[in-house]
Amino acid sequence: MKFKKYLVLLILFVLIPHKAHSFEWKEWYEDLKVNIADTWHCGRLDVYTPFYAWHNRLTYDKKHIEKYNEEAWGFGLGKGYWKGNEWHGLYAMAFKDSNFYLETIFGYAYQYNWDLSDSGDWKIGAGYTLSLTQRHEYSYIPVPLPLPVGGISYKNVALQAAYVPGIKNDGNVLFTWLRFSF
Repeated sequence: MKFKKYLVLLILFVLIPHKAHSFEWKEWYEDLKVNIADTWHCGRLDVYTPFYAWHNRLTYDKKHIEKYNEEAWGFGLGKGYWKGNEWHGLYAMAFKDSNFYLETIFGYAYQYNWDLSDSGDWKIGAGYTLSLTQRHEYSYIPVPLPLPVGGISYKNVALQAAYVPGIKNDGNVLFTWLRFSF
C-alpha cells in the first residue's frame, strides 16, 4: 500500500508544472563533466548482472517473439557515486542480445532517487543513461544510445532497467540488470 502511495506521488511530481527556469546546455554540459569526473575519482565499485530483455508484446508479432532471446545474461563493472539522492554511474556491460550475439554497452548513468522508507534503505529512482552500444548488426561499431533509466534499490542492491524505444518488431525492449555496490 505504501508503494502505491509513493508511485502516485512520483507521477504527480512529474506531471505538476514546476517553477520555470531556462535550460542552458552549457550549464548542463559543465555539470555533466563534473559528475563524470567525481564518479571516476570518488566512485565505489559496482558489479552489474544483466539478466532479462523483455520485448514489448504490443509492438512485436508472435513470430518475432518466439525467435528472440530474452535471457540477456551477462556481466559488467562500473563505479557508482552518490550525491545526496542523486546516483551517478560509469559502467561497461556485456551480455547476450536478442539474436543470441554478444552486445556491449558502456557509458554514464544518472538517476534521481526518492526514499520509500523512513530508514532510507529503500529507494526508487528515474533518470537517463548516455551510452554507446556495440552490436553485430553494426559490425560492432559503437553507436550512441541515450536511454531513460529507472530502478528500485535496497541498501547496496539495485534492480535497474532501461527502455529502448523502437518501431514494429524492432527496439521496444526493456533491458534489466542487477547492480551490486561495494
